[in-house]
Amino acid sequence: MKLEYVVSVDKNNCSINDILKNEFNISNRLLSFLIRNNLVFCNGRVCDTRNLVSLGDVISVSMDYIEDNSNIVPAQMDLDIIYEDEWLLVLNKPAGMAVHPSCLHYLDSLCNGVCYYFNEIGLKKKIRVVNRLDFYTSGIVVFAKCSYIHEALSMQMSAGNFSKYYFALVHGKLSDNEGVIDLPIARKSGSIIERCVDFENGKKSVTEYWVCKFYEDTNCSLVKCHLVTGRTHQIRVHFASIGHPLVGDSLYGDSCLDDGQKLHCYCLDFIHPVTHENMHFEQRDFSFDL
Repeated sequence: MKLEYVVSVDKNNCSINDILKNEFNISNRLLSFLIRNNLVFCNGRVCDTRNLVSLGDVISVSMDYIEDNSNIVPAQMDLDIIYEDEWLLVLNKPAGMAVHPSCLHYLDSLCNGVCYYFNEIGLKKKIRVVNRLDFYTSGIVVFAKCSYIHEALSMQMSAGNFSKYYFALVHGKLSDNEGVIDLPIARKSGSIIERCVDFENGKKSVTEYWVCKFYEDTNCSLVKCHLVTGRTHQIRVHFASIGHPLVGDSLYGDSCLDDGQKLHCYCLDFIHPVTHENMHFEQRDFSFDL
């Protein structure tokens, strides 16, 4: 697990630190850790990162250091792996599974299963989730295999370069076949979980949607959603706010169903932080049972 950059053009007065920040986009916090632990090399040797680079120099960074992941109890489970390389693990999460361990899901969260899997393949790394899904939301979840990948993808999210698409089943028939919901979202006063539309304190939140199908027998619509921003519970709050709450959503709707909101993350697009390839993942094999 190594980052590598070859100085192919003359970089006058450019230091190794400059290369690490500008070519790899490594944060100051991570850079300090790497330097402290002698994980930065120039032409195969541990180096002083203040040194200037020369044409032909090979600057490399090792990410093979061992991390303690004992804060999560490993638990063997069947993981639905969509994609894996030495930097990323992409999974399809079923509905009704927590992503992170908690007092209610100490041993049966997705992170427990990934911790077991990492141990099995000899990867001694912390468990880092890139995009979190709610307990009842199914679909694609990305795990970073080191802090560098996690930082890089988090920065892509902040910059709007990490695209997330969902299918949602909502109550009623929408008046428009496509549209944009642009309503600010904030934490609801007095709650640590619930969010609400809040024009005074809310952060800008934008959801694009397209109606795929209307089911007359159940008075429900299947909609495709694109999260332009990524606020907690954004799709659930936005559709509830326009009078079309998600089917099964007891928090933002009025549901007697016990299997949660009908929401599936079916597509992710982002740029691979190391190979710089456009990564596209789809998982359309899902069902919304009523």
